[in-house]
Amino acid sequence: MTSFDAPKIEYFLLAPVLIVLGAAVVGVLLEAALPRGRRYLWQALVAGVGLIAALVQLVLVCRRLDLFGGGDAGKGRLVAEQSLALDGPTVVIWALVLVFALLGVLLFAERHLEGGVLSFAGQAAALPGTEAEREASSKGLEHTEVFPLLMFAVAGMLIFPAANDLVTMFVGLEVLSLPLYLLCGLARRRRLLSQEAAMKYFLLGAFSSGFFVYGLALVYGYAGSMRFAEISAAVSGRTTGTGLLLGGIGLMSVGLLFKVGAAPFHSWTPDVYQGAPTAVTGFMAAATKVAAFGALLRLFYVAFGGARWDWVPVFAGIAVLTMVIGSVVAVTQNDVKRLLAYSSVAHAGFLLVGVLGIRSIGALQNGELGAVQAVLFYLVTYGFTTMAAFAIVTLVRDSGGEVSNLERWAGLGQKSPLVAGVFAFLLLALAGIPLTSGFTGKWAVFTAAVSAGWWPVVVVAVLLSAVAAYFYVRVIRLMFFTAPLPDGPSVAVPSVLTMVVIAVGTLATLLLGLVPGYLLDRIGDLSLFVR
Repeated sequence: MTSFDAPKIEYFLLAPVLIVLGAAVVGVLLEAALPRGRRYLWQALVAGVGLIAALVQLVLVCRRLDLFGGGDAGKGRLVAEQSLALDGPTVVIWALVLVFALLGVLLFAERHLEGGVLSFAGQAAALPGTEAEREASSKGLEHTEVFPLLMFAVAGMLIFPAANDLVTMFVGLEVLSLPLYLLCGLARRRRLLSQEAAMKYFLLGAFSSGFFVYGLALVYGYAGSMRFAEISAAVSGRTTGTGLLLGGIGLMSVGLLFKVGAAPFHSWTPDVYQGAPTAVTGFMAAATKVAAFGALLRLFYVAFGGARWDWVPVFAGIAVLTMVIGSVVAVTQNDVKRLLAYSSVAHAGFLLVGVLGIRSIGALQNGELGAVQAVLFYLVTYGFTTMAAFAIVTLVRDSGGEVSNLERWAGLGQKSPLVAGVFAFLLLALAGIPLTSGFTGKWAVFTAAVSAGWWPVVVVAVLLSAVAAYFYVRVIRLMFFTAPLPDGPSVAVPSVLTMVVIAVGTLATLLLGLVPGYLLDRIGDLSLFVR
């Protein structure tokens, strides 16, 4: 008689993911049960409370794992039948994703900027410019489904970087991607541009997922297992079948590099950033990059660390190409959202410079993880700055809605010195100017790369940082040293929701530039992957 062993699930340790998924399901039920006029408040509350509860539970999980204690601290645990890894990097990434998602909920819930309704389409099924769309707009219809969609995306972002086998990683990738495809096409204004952005993101994302699955199959064919530890053992003791392994690594790299927005897989980034609702763009720019780089670090450090001399040189070339394209092409942009999109591409290149800091598989076991520490810290600094920057973009408006054309931002510093001043500070942080978090983040990843011998790439990165500083300073000059246009846009008075996002992002950018040591040390304590 065949026996059956029930799977062992550590519900307490997995509670942050379960809480987020539960909030998403409750949101779907609210859409079916509540009348349209009462959904907004309840959906926003459920999403916000769910994310706060998940953050509180994450603190309890961190204490249960004793990640800051002595002895075996920092090693973490494999849970859910070893399909997920709960360790220091997972805790850092989960905390970042949940915080950025909470800020995203505040931007999603903003209503005053669109005449008392959400900035999302009233009826997504209505074709742009048709009578049905005009009727939905006149009735003030709202798509409050955006809140459960965000929560499902967050659940995928929690699973993706914590995955300890290839199948679970692919599931996390798809769970985080599918809701974002929908959210990108729901802008209330510029509907055709928004739908075009969503279609491009969906098609290119589907192709990248296909590459990832094919690579997954090749790696499984080589190693005979989906689990990272067994793949690592097969890679470290390899004698034959190198072509199968390298083909799998290459194909899987395409899927991950697409998600982080690295060249030459970045072509979706400017179109999607420009066409998507700005609240979605800000959330994607911060949270998606955090989750994707977390997954990339785990896969290549834990599973493919033994083949580092095969993939690290390729990543060095991709990092240089990404920085060049992001920095140079951004100089020609006349739309602030496209400029920030190419800025995101450039920052993906800077982050890849930090990934080069891996020195040996032994370093992973001995705690010498300056590269992981640097990349995680950079993700913190970049995420907060980017969220605040996109929150400010939502405030610059005219009668037609948001104004993203840079020429019309001329003289903005004369109309609203405070908003323009904060935006200028955030741009200087993205440029990596000293006394901002951006400088500290770049110093961390450059130091990690130099310590591993990749100083030529760091020299290129420093030169391209100067190029990037040019287009940031160009926007500052336009706002403060150019006469305003007669029909230029105005700056909306931010509500409490948007003000909180801007304040939190700006304060984090300032503090992490002035006193980064404490957070760097704490992230250093949490930089060891469980194997």
